[in-house]
Amino acid sequence: MAKTWRVAIIGRTGHGNYGHGLDTVWSHVPNVEVVAVADDNKSGLASALRRTGAKKSYLDYREMLKEERAEIVAVASRWIDRHHEMLLECAEHGCHVYMEKPFVRSMAEADDVINQFEMKHLKLAIAHTNRYSPQLDIARRLIADGVIGDVLEIRARGKEDARRGGGEDLWVLGTHMLDLMRAFAGDVQSIYATVRQDGKPVDASHVQEGNEGIGPLAGDAIDAMYRFENGITGWFASHRGAGGRPSRFGLKIFGSQGVIQFQSGYLRTAFLLRSPAWASGLTPAKWEPISSAGVGKPEPIKVETHAGGNQAAVLDLLSAIVEDRQPISSMYDARAATEMIAGVFESHRQKGPVDVPLENRQNPLTMLD
Repeated sequence: MAKTWRVAIIGRTGHGNYGHGLDTVWSHVPNVEVVAVADDNKSGLASALRRTGAKKSYLDYREMLKEERAEIVAVASRWIDRHHEMLLECAEHGCHVYMEKPFVRSMAEADDVINQFEMKHLKLAIAHTNRYSPQLDIARRLIADGVIGDVLEIRARGKEDARRGGGEDLWVLGTHMLDLMRAFAGDVQSIYATVRQDGKPVDASHVQEGNEGIGPLAGDAIDAMYRFENGITGWFASHRGAGGRPSRFGLKIFGSQGVIQFQSGYLRTAFLLRSPAWASGLTPAKWEPISSAGVGKPEPIKVETHAGGNQAAVLDLLSAIVEDRQPISSMYDARAATEMIAGVFESHRQKGPVDVPLENRQNPLTMLD
């Protein structure tokens, strides 16, 4: 008889709510029982209880963890100001975790969480759902087979909307692209970046409390260069108000013989251009769609982006627990993406490139002159 997993959900109505479906995904996963949900907002809690089918509800997530003996906890809120404390509580009660991104607010918090989860032999998966798209493995095979030649560089941009473009975009949405860069290029060796506000280099006077619980934040224009250990160079940029329609939010891998393009999101169509010119107008080559079935083939899977990505991530987490391996999108990947963010601000503070792992584990914006 298959094991039934006891799952508890932590949400925060008005403070990141329940992320992008981290509360409802469990109804699509076999052998799972949602035993409880916690939310310090009474009306939000009542709604979550109905939506999730949880057996019990709590206004205090600590009480829930103490009483319910959950095996897995969904830390669902998008706001990250309490992620660190919630994750430590989960570790204290021996709970594996599936959580919304971003991870935590600083490298010190990331180190702390990983230390506690390692000591308890617990697994943590983060909702960087691009990692679970079938197109990722197809693109890796195309690269390994030399279809785009030698990989020369990777370029990514955030959503660059009028509100979040710049530093907030780097944190909230850029984390997806930075993690996807690592999925192709491996670990980062060094980072060089500039952060500007209204065209001027950011200094202490520009630092304010960021939205969504990010903490100290600054910059409406981010330009970052990443040097990976395999020699590939990656670029990330976000300028407030510069976003296009359709959105450029995504990533391109440039090779000596062609380009692979990814849109952000689980199972979103990727594209292949077999052209060393990197432009279809200069050669007869055209962009070819990449679906889960392969290059030039229609997408056979029909699923809503967030629901499909969360389901794939949760199923992988359950397998990782049983097999005693790391999830595809693990706490180590989450820390590495956070380090790519923190490294942007640390490089700006140092006015030059910084090596990874970062020596400074605190928020660099608190140290600006």
